[in-house]
Amino acid sequence: MKLIFVHGWSVTNTNTYGELPIALSNASASSGFDLVIEHLYLAKYISFHDEVTVDDIARAMDKALRDLPGNNETTINPFSCIAHSTGGPIVRYWIDKYYGSKGLVNMPLKHLVMLAPANHGSALAVLGKSRVGRIQSWFQGIEPGQKVLDWLCLGSEGQWSLNENYLKYNSIPNNFFPFVLTGQGIDNHFYDFLNSYLVEQGSDGVVRVSGANMNTRFISLTQSIDKIVRHKPKTYELVVNGKVREAKKTAINVYKKYSHSGSKMGIMRSVKASETGSIIVADILKCLQTENVADYNNRIEEFRCFTQDQQAGAATYCMLVFNVRDDQGNQIKSGDYDLYLLAGKDYKPQQLPKGFFKDRQMNEKSNRLVYYLDADKMCEIKDGKFGLRVVARPSSGFSYYCAAEFQSDGIGTKHFLSANETTYIDIKLHRFVDKNVFRFDSAREKPVSYKGVKPSGESVS
Repeated sequence: MKLIFVHGWSVTNTNTYGELPIALSNASASSGFDLVIEHLYLAKYISFHDEVTVDDIARAMDKALRDLPGNNETTINPFSCIAHSTGGPIVRYWIDKYYGSKGLVNMPLKHLVMLAPANHGSALAVLGKSRVGRIQSWFQGIEPGQKVLDWLCLGSEGQWSLNENYLKYNSIPNNFFPFVLTGQGIDNHFYDFLNSYLVEQGSDGVVRVSGANMNTRFISLTQSIDKIVRHKPKTYELVVNGKVREAKKTAINVYKKYSHSGSKMGIMRSVKASETGSIIVADILKCLQTENVADYNNRIEEFRCFTQDQQAGAATYCMLVFNVRDDQGNQIKSGDYDLYLLAGKDYKPQQLPKGFFKDRQMNEKSNRLVYYLDADKMCEIKDGKFGLRVVARPSSGFSYYCAAEFQSDGIGTKHFLSANETTYIDIKLHRFVDKNVFRFDSAREKPVSYKGVKPSGESVS
């Protein structure tokens, strides 16, 4: 088997892979698996220059693959890949750009084993270039490139697009086997008091488990102007538009003792060449030896049981990514709306379980809002009723928005969120336009000023 390693973001030396490649080669030899060091390639790509985008890296990756021995401009021979951190979404972007959901049958990549991948970004990215560059657990003094940093910010356009496209993938019948192996251990050696995200529960100090997991759902909510759910202020119903869309099940394993980076606890660098019995080495080999639907389903179940055991007694978390726009195609800016979660039979914020809320981030470029929640506490919601309210501005005048509210009414929280997962929620509001924005008047001999015209209170359809 030809095996390729792809590193994470702002790496400048192939020593980032540590001794894991050699450990894998040694373990495969002892098990009779055909994986030899001569067929193992260590990727090196540029991600620390501001002008370089994820798309640029994917294009260069495609050329680098074609330049490998045995490949050419028209053919890439079958290979498997181990990707760490940002390397995971980089490889996924390459797949989506050159093959997509309809081209998987012709794709040469057979196994993609992602170690702590930032599939839904990292909470750290919002800190900015200079501050993130000082976090030794990730960058070792290397200031990250701005374009890749933008992609990694929670709620970015790139993440939304890539993960929505993945909903269409039917990978396993097409002999493409993706895996996520991620930790939720914190190596306090790397905590430098820059930010509490470095010791955030449910993460490996850089990437949240829910930010790595590819088991994703997309929900579309549309404001209906046929039903008022509250009169003060006037609030119209948000209804589920179509079915909840979910990605095909992807195998994920979570380890409580591994962190993102470092030689002590890092999911990649802490593995020593002599550790042929390492659980990370063993699980990677299991992934690489997966050959069919039955094998893959076995991995899903095996990893599910292991993860459940690893997370026993610990809280689990989820992410919600909200996109708010109107029915005329306008993105509602970050400072122009507020979003509240609701619970209980009266759908009030006060009915939410104590301690459920862990973090909030607004992506100022995409205007998307990301909530990080305690999934276990959310399952304790009183009366099993869950909702959300959006209040957008302006709320009066000639053009305005009315508040919108979703009430589950029998739709369980599990349809909206699950432990260790990310849910994308697209909300479409109705933009109200007062009829006095444009009126006709009869012709008169003298001009008539309409400077003082006020809204009529009656909106156009």
